[in-house]
Amino acid sequence: MGLIHQYKNNGCNIVLDINSGSVHVVDDMAYDIIEAMDRGIEKKQIIQKLSPVYNPEQLQDGYAECEELVETGQLFSKDIYADNIEAFTKKETVVKALCLHVAHTCNLSCKYCFAEEGEYHGQRVVMPLEVGKQALDFLVANSGSRRNLEVDFFGGEPLMNWQVVQELVSYGRSLEEKNGKKFRFTMTTNGVLLDEEKMEYLNREMSNVVLSIDGRPEVHDFMRPFPSGAGSYDKILPKFQEFAKRRGEKDYYVRGTFTRHNLDFSKDVLHLADLGFRQISMEPVVAPEDAEYAIRQEDLPVIYEEYDTLARQMIEREKEGRGFQFFHFMVDLSGGPCVYKRLSGCGSGTEYLAVTPWGDLYPCHQFVGEEAFQMGTVFDGIQKPEISQRFAACNVYTKPACRECFARFYCSGGCAANSYHFHKDMEQVYEIGCALERKRIECAILLKAALACD
Repeated sequence: MGLIHQYKNNGCNIVLDINSGSVHVVDDMAYDIIEAMDRGIEKKQIIQKLSPVYNPEQLQDGYAECEELVETGQLFSKDIYADNIEAFTKKETVVKALCLHVAHTCNLSCKYCFAEEGEYHGQRVVMPLEVGKQALDFLVANSGSRRNLEVDFFGGEPLMNWQVVQELVSYGRSLEEKNGKKFRFTMTTNGVLLDEEKMEYLNREMSNVVLSIDGRPEVHDFMRPFPSGAGSYDKILPKFQEFAKRRGEKDYYVRGTFTRHNLDFSKDVLHLADLGFRQISMEPVVAPEDAEYAIRQEDLPVIYEEYDTLARQMIEREKEGRGFQFFHFMVDLSGGPCVYKRLSGCGSGTEYLAVTPWGDLYPCHQFVGEEAFQMGTVFDGIQKPEISQRFAACNVYTKPACRECFARFYCSGGCAANSYHFHKDMEQVYEIGCALERKRIECAILLKAALACD
C-alpha cells in the first residue's frame, strides 16, 4: 500500500502523507528524493543517482530533512487505524439527522432528477403534519445523549408543502428545552416558490439553505425546465440573488449539476461567482450509463482540466480580493472530521436516515423507493437493524478499491448509494465518482498550498 501521494500541479510540487494527512510543498530536489525513498532506494544510491542533477552537499541536507519528517511521523507514517477498524465499526451510534421528504412532488421537470420529478418511483404526495411530527419525536427518542440534531427539508420541492414545513419547525422548537435538544433545520429548494415571506422565514429559521441552479442560462434551462419545457433560470435567479444578499454571513450555497452537455463546467462556476454568489457547489451528475447526459470514462481528461482551470481561477480571484468558496475544494488540513467519519463516511443508515411522506425509514434519500432498504417507520422504529449493521460495517478497509487509494481518508469510501446502484454491492465503488474525487482532492490541497505559500 502506498504511504504517500506525489503530484505536480500549477507549478507546485506536492507530497501528501496519506496516513497522517501531512501536506508538504517541496522543491524539485526534495520531490525527487522522496520519490526515490518511496521506491525503496537506499540513501547512498539516491545521492549517487541525483548528483548529476543537484549539488551533492545540498542533496545530503535535503535527505536529512526528509529523514526528519519520517522520524516525526509526517512522511511515510504508519496506518494506525487498520488494526483497530473492528472497534470503530462496532462503535455505538445514535440517529442525529433526518432527511424529511416533505414533498414527493415538484414544479420543475429536471432531466437528470434521480427522484423522477419528486415521485421516487411512486405517486405525487406531500407529507402530512402528523407524520412529520412523529419523525421529530422519533429523532429525539433515538438520539441518545446527543444534543444537536439536524433536519433537512427535502423533496421533490419542499416549498410545495410550505405550511407543514413551518409547523414542523415550530414543533421542533417546542421539543428542544424539555428534551435537552437543539434542532438545526436546513432546506434544499429550486427557488420557484420563493417570495418575500419565505425568504424572511428561511433566513431566520434555517441554519443552511441549498439553492439549486446549474450555472449559465442555456445550461440551466436545458436540464432544469418547467414541465411545459420553458426554462426556469430567469424565474429563479433574481430570487436567489436577493436571498443570498439577505442571508449575510449565514450558511447557504448555490448547488449545480454538470453533465456531458457542459463539460466546460468551470464556466458555470465562474458565472455563478460573477453573479455575486460566494458559496458554490457544482456536482457531477450520477446517472445510468445509457443516459445521453451521463459522464463517461472518456470525459475524464476534459473534466480534470476543468478542475485545474477552476483552481487557477480561484487562486487568482482570492489574491484579487474577490474569492469564493467551492464546496469540493474545501478540505481541512488540520485534522478534518473525527476518525469514525474519516473511515466510514456520511453516516447514512446509522446516524442519518431519510423519511418518506408516509413515514417509512430509509438509509438516505438515494435509497428511497428501494424496498429492500426500507428499515422501518417513524411510528414503529427501526424494524430491520441488520440494515443499519450492514452500513456500519462498510468502511474504507472493507472496500478493496479504497485500500490502494490516497484519497480514502478524505472521501471515506464514497457514496454507498452510488456503489449499490452501479454494482448492487456497497463494498464496490462508483469508479467515475472515485476518479473525480481524487482530482478534486488534489486541487483542494493545491489551493490551500498555493495561498499559504504566497
